[in-house]
Amino acid sequence: MADILTASNITRDFVIGDGSVVHALRGVNIQVAEGKLTILKGRSGSGKTTLINMLGALDRPTSGEVIFDGQDITKLSDIKRDELRRYQMAFVFQSVALMSSMTAYENVDFGLRLAGFPLEKRQERVTKCLEEVGLAKRMHHRPGELSGGEQQRVAIARALAHEPKIIFADEPTAELDSGTSHHIVELFKTLVLDEHMTIVMTTHDVSLLEIADRVYTLEDGEIVD
Repeated sequence: MADILTASNITRDFVIGDGSVVHALRGVNIQVAEGKLTILKGRSGSGKTTLINMLGALDRPTSGEVIFDGQDITKLSDIKRDELRRYQMAFVFQSVALMSSMTAYENVDFGLRLAGFPLEKRQERVTKCLEEVGLAKRMHHRPGELSGGEQQRVAIARALAHEPKIIFADEPTAELDSGTSHHIVELFKTLVLDEHMTIVMTTHDVSLLEIADRVYTLEDGEIVD
């Protein structure tokens, strides 16, 4: 399987209040295979969230390049990067960021509206995505009526609904118990196998690594394994 995303010699420096420089990423090189689950592993402060922000065009590296689907996204304008994230990428975060006044169905439908998904296909697509994450019978419940794991599954359904080329998940299981965490990662694996989704996920939980196709370990802003 070909690589859909590569990062070459990525560095990211931050200047803090006293004028000193923090080297958050130091010459990182990774490859993300299309249709696979890639995990970025590391303790808090290792640089994995900074890296996923570079890969997902949420931030720009200080140096280096990120090639996604054949183009260097570090050189795109802000408008083009916004379009890239809206139509070709999707994100799942530790905080599910669901609209509390909307049902699960409405949250997923809202994501499709933002992505410009055709109106006549939205109902079928929303229903299918919620069925895929096991929430067919809970789609008309609001987030406050769902468990933490169910809320995260709504966020995953919202992420995959507009058929992105890649999903970035930053510590999506951090606030869940271990059993629910494994169910979420197994769901990601099912999406990879059945839907041929490409997923990049960060985690500090070593018990989740066996499900991944490829694992990169970060320490102090560098790939060490």
